[in-house]
Amino acid sequence: MPITEDQLSALYDATVVSEADGKIGRVGTVYLDDDTQQPSWVTVKTGMFGTSESFVPLDAAELQGDEVRVSYSKDQVKDAPRMDTDSELSPAEEDELYRYYGLSRGGDAAVGRTGGDEATSTVGTGAPGAAGTGAAMGTGTDADAATTGTTGSGAPGYATGREDELGRETGAGDRTPGATGHDTSGPNTDDAMTRSEERVAFGTQERETGRARLRKHVVTDRVTEDVPVSREEAVVEREPITDANRGEALAGGDLTEEEHEVTLHEERAVVDKETVPVERVRLGTETVADTETVSADRRHEEIEVDGDATDAGTTGRRTGDADRR
Repeated sequence: MPITEDQLSALYDATVVSEADGKIGRVGTVYLDDDTQQPSWVTVKTGMFGTSESFVPLDAAELQGDEVRVSYSKDQVKDAPRMDTDSELSPAEEDELYRYYGLSRGGDAAVGRTGGDEATSTVGTGAPGAAGTGAAMGTGTDADAATTGTTGSGAPGYATGREDELGRETGAGDRTPGATGHDTSGPNTDDAMTRSEERVAFGTQERETGRARLRKHVVTDRVTEDVPVSREEAVVEREPITDANRGEALAGGDLTEEEHEVTLHEERAVVDKETVPVERVRLGTETVADTETVSADRRHEEIEVDGDATDAGTTGRRTGDADRR
């Protein structure tokens, strides 16, 4: 599908890629057709550090994501005729580029640079003229814009124009009777020029900034605690013979050897361990709102009046900063 005006913002950040041998360079400037306002040419930043820019036609190009895919080779684009990228394409420059890429012109509108400061000239192939249409070259001065020519059947041809050092204009093609003005940079279009400006849209784009994960490992530490313990000790107890214990005392032999044994006990501190769950830990995310200040350069065209003319003011409302998004 051809690239449309709705895809302009994506074009500015795109990379031009050759279907034959890969990446050529990043898009520098986008040029629009003055009649359709559709993108027709882009410049590609090539050379060391992208210091050079080459023109590439968008006739058969496709925009896929952030890539503009063209059918021309990298060398063919780099060797394209060099043009001034700070202004509109002149008719002669556009013709030279069409010839270089082996393309035929698809219409009679010239190409204007987006955000440029000058009106765009019109250039194209003329249609066969009807009877009474001048097909020969006509000349006229800037003062009266008069033209002279022969009358007859028109033949297909180019509409060209330039203003030389003497202030005389040479042009070919039809002149509109009763027109209030004419383009000095090319043949007549209409009685007005279009002023354009860039609109800046600020927004947000989500990107990945890092990763966080939970990891569990075993840590050994020493626990010390005092545990009370007890033990038995042998104690000799002596008691005198009384009437109460006399019977027990006389139960044994008279004079004999005898042993008596007592088992002693004690407590010892021991450690017993068991594993028990103590808490649950999970990893989640929360959104923290913040504000960042961003800025961008915005270009617009201004139209000035030269000569004996009075600026009657605008007939419509100019879009102010409050209307821009």
